[in-house]
Amino acid sequence: MAAEAERLEPEAAAPEDAVGEVADAVDGEPGDPHLLLGNRLNLHLYPRGCHRLSQLCAQRAPRLLEVEFLQLSGHEDPRLLEATLAQVPANLQHLRSLVLRGGQQQDVLGACSRGFLTTLPAGLSGLARLAHLDLSFNSLETLPACVPHMRGLSTLLLSYNRLSELPDSLGALPSLSFLSVSHNCLRALPPALGSLSALQRLDLSENLLDILPPEIGDLSSLTELNLASNRLQGLPISLVGLRSLRFLILHSNLLTSVPSGLAHLPLLARLDLRDNQLRDVPPELLDAPFVRLQGNPLGKALPASHSAPETPVTCEMPRLFLNSDLDSFLVTPQGCLVTLACGVRLRFPAGATADPVNIHYRLRLPEPRLVPLGPHDALLSAVLELRPHGVAFQQEVDLWLLFVPPRARRCREVVVRTLSDDSWSDLETHLEEEAPKRLWAHCQVPHFSWFLVVSRPVSNTCLVPPEGTLLCSSGHPGVKVTFPPGATDEPRRVRMQVVHMASRELRALLEEPGAAASPLLCLSQRGTASFLQPVTVQLPLPPGVTGLSLDRTCLHLLYWAPPAAAWDDITAQAALEITHLYARFRVTHFSWYWLWHTTKSCVQGLARKAWERLRLHQVNLIALQRRRDPEQVLLQCLPRRKVDATLQRLLDRYRGPEPSDTVEMFEGEKFFAAFEKGIDVDADRPDCVEGRICFVFYSHLKNLKEVYVTTALDRRAQAVRGQVSFYRGAVSEEVPEEAAAARQRKGADPLWMATLPIKLPRLRGSQGPEQGRGASLSLAPLNLGDAETGFLTQSNLLNVAGRLGTDWPAVALHLGMPYRELQRIRHEFRDDLDGQIRCMLFSWAERQAGQPGAVGLLVRALEQSDRLDIAEEVRAILELGRQKYKDSIQRASLAPRDLAPPKPSASQAPESAQA
Repeated sequence: MAAEAERLEPEAAAPEDAVGEVADAVDGEPGDPHLLLGNRLNLHLYPRGCHRLSQLCAQRAPRLLEVEFLQLSGHEDPRLLEATLAQVPANLQHLRSLVLRGGQQQDVLGACSRGFLTTLPAGLSGLARLAHLDLSFNSLETLPACVPHMRGLSTLLLSYNRLSELPDSLGALPSLSFLSVSHNCLRALPPALGSLSALQRLDLSENLLDILPPEIGDLSSLTELNLASNRLQGLPISLVGLRSLRFLILHSNLLTSVPSGLAHLPLLARLDLRDNQLRDVPPELLDAPFVRLQGNPLGKALPASHSAPETPVTCEMPRLFLNSDLDSFLVTPQGCLVTLACGVRLRFPAGATADPVNIHYRLRLPEPRLVPLGPHDALLSAVLELRPHGVAFQQEVDLWLLFVPPRARRCREVVVRTLSDDSWSDLETHLEEEAPKRLWAHCQVPHFSWFLVVSRPVSNTCLVPPEGTLLCSSGHPGVKVTFPPGATDEPRRVRMQVVHMASRELRALLEEPGAAASPLLCLSQRGTASFLQPVTVQLPLPPGVTGLSLDRTCLHLLYWAPPAAAWDDITAQAALEITHLYARFRVTHFSWYWLWHTTKSCVQGLARKAWERLRLHQVNLIALQRRRDPEQVLLQCLPRRKVDATLQRLLDRYRGPEPSDTVEMFEGEKFFAAFEKGIDVDADRPDCVEGRICFVFYSHLKNLKEVYVTTALDRRAQAVRGQVSFYRGAVSEEVPEEAAAARQRKGADPLWMATLPIKLPRLRGSQGPEQGRGASLSLAPLNLGDAETGFLTQSNLLNVAGRLGTDWPAVALHLGMPYRELQRIRHEFRDDLDGQIRCMLFSWAERQAGQPGAVGLLVRALEQSDRLDIAEEVRAILELGRQKYKDSIQRASLAPRDLAPPKPSASQAPESAQA
């Protein structure tokens, strides 16, 4: 939108001219369903939305009177936007909701960019029915003067602007029930704010507030108050008068005390006091179940102060906002709040370090050799490295990592994984949602190392004493393990994981509508010793199956113990106890257990396939060239363990570079294959842009792409050497000079992963003037056919090629040639029709050399393509060849006249056919 605004001529950008301008891009009528849907007019995602609205207003469309919801983008030109909004009161008199948000565009770091809106026309105060006004993600420095005059407003959203203050006139909105001014620069609040008697929700988070006015206690209807991430050192006692308050969010401030009366608010359900400077809390709050106090120095003495007794001690925690150009920051004993440009937040409480420490950070791309993932784990973030490694803090540091929401959430949890003492472990993690699809993983770390966010099956652990215990799954309440007394003679650490498989996917795999399976249960322990007493395992019956209607012949208990690759059916060995909803059995050692309900008698192989679909893989990319057609390149994604077997199977058809050891990746990531150094992709592919092919690897690994490559270089003069390079993220502009150098890593975190060599051979020139156009095509000597059907020589095929003309594609398709090969031939000989025909015919003949029935196939293809004239000519050539061969055999007295000729040798056939 900004680029569109810059293209406006100066006179077109003036308000008086912008009102009358009609957008060239608008072709529809005022009732165009793409613009006007019922009582909604959504123009925030349309290019030149202001022009479209101006056109509708200029045409006085009757349906504008029905519009109650209007959305425009804040990325429009400010003057044009103001001129367009000036027409709204007269044309949209029934408007109830006006949304003028920015944020539809993103900067280079992926963050939402602010819109250009800085003010509103005064005439908008005439919208008597307006109840909802959204001005978020814009550039407002002061509240527009018309807003306090909108008496009917119930919702006012001003988040992500540059407001440094709110006017006293804001208290004149009698119907306002929701006010959001988060992520601004407010340093103080007007006392008139207490006049908003109808206000129920007030969000003032992420500002610079250091004090609250006492009048805030007059908000008698307030149910939710968010003051997180400010600089508050104290709270007014008037807060205890908010009798309707249910949620009070005060985390990430500088509070040293809170009123004890907050514990007596009758409806308070959550009081968030995390990450403050509270050393002492009233007992009423300390024991309250709705209070959260993590991250406070409770019970710790104040640090020694060298200031004079009469000088008050202030504890101002600095805030740091680092852009992408910085890779380090300084932490002092005072502490600080740090926001990194890579989607990371850190909070160092006061006293976390005794001396100033310079912290370095780096966001690394995930490397398979670095990131530890289990068979059912999914990577949700990049890898964050914080240095110096191993530095211990006197207080735990809070870490927030931005991550991508997982595709599946059932029976799964999100945790932060870190490296400690050469082993990876999971930290206690809390999820915080800042906006839809914008999630933070919050944890506390005692030292610095590597950090990443993973999604894993729900994991539960317990320490089993000799007295016995009960272990339940928090992801599926029906999964339990009972340890009887005497099961172990010393305490053991036991871990349980539950993996869910969708019933729809299972039925598709088994091709059986009634098939179902319970959650997959993994039980593990430290060591391999068996239990002294049998342990009882409880699994829920598969969905749709109950103990009352169960056919036990269809119920299978499957067992798998690594490193074996097969599942065993242990239904006969385990005494299954069936209740209405559950199945119980006893075991003495742990592994994987699965309960299936199916009519199939042998399910071990099916269970292995289902297990493979649940697993995640480390995969490799390979690039191979066809032997007979070097311009055709196969790009394939495979599980790492299948690469060698696949290469062996493809050796007869392909030759080319071996897969590089550095072409390793995680399933689910996006990669690019880019053809470099004179080689380009010759195909109009939907996933190909300027020689770059995009790969996204999903769980079923169906990523096999065959592409044709070409070059602008002269292949008559030399062979063309190029390479296909695999990249993660953005495609690098620079590539290594040689393919051998590409296999050497350029530092610890290269954008390119590997470069594999590709060679297009030199085209051999013509040997005689009879070849005419397309003489650059080299034709190898060949003889097509056999003694029974006759032979066609190179001269015969050239004669057929000279008569096909524009009918050659039809003949090629009837010969069974793929359509993509026809595209390649058309492109390579795009200015040479004879070259197209000869390339098609001789490439097919080379593949058919030595195959019986090839000549008959050519004749049938000519007949099916309505070229009976050429088909008859070919038959005549074959008959003449057979007759001449028979006569030559008889002249040499090698056979009686009444006998059929034997099969000739390969050297005899061409001579006979050309005699």
